[in-house]
Amino acid sequence: MYEDFKVTDRWTGEQLHCKWKGTIVAIATRHADATDIRFAVNDRPVWISLPNLAWVEQKRRTGHVITDYLAAQIAGLYLKQAVESGYDNGREMYTVTVDEVLELADKVVHEAGHTTKLPSLPVINEDLRPEDEMAIHLPGETA
Repeated sequence: MYEDFKVTDRWTGEQLHCKWKGTIVAIATRHADATDIRFAVNDRPVWISLPNLAWVEQKRRTGHVITDYLAAQIAGLYLKQAVESGYDNGREMYTVTVDEVLELADKVVHEAGHTTKLPSLPVINEDLRPEDEMAIHLPGETA
């Protein structure tokens, strides 16, 4: 579905290959109450930031949780819609609202038919540490 897809840029007509690369709870990296989903867009890093409050609201409203798989699909659908609508302007990070997350979650689950039918997320490379693959290191850590 939206963990690995191609989309055409509205303004340039360029074909973009968008591929999920990782999911990070942002409190650890940038002290934000969000979960950041990283995609490679033609090898350019793009982060989709989902507010953690959306997890609480999803559970409260539906009784169901947002899983890692669902979060990646939500972020991928957001990215796809941003590119198709012309909203993507080459930024490295996009912030999604709680209401947008909930709306996208409904669309993804409806399209898949059930959360158990969502694609699993690939292991990028078993020989690489995720922080090396994503080029994220804490101050004082060696790369």
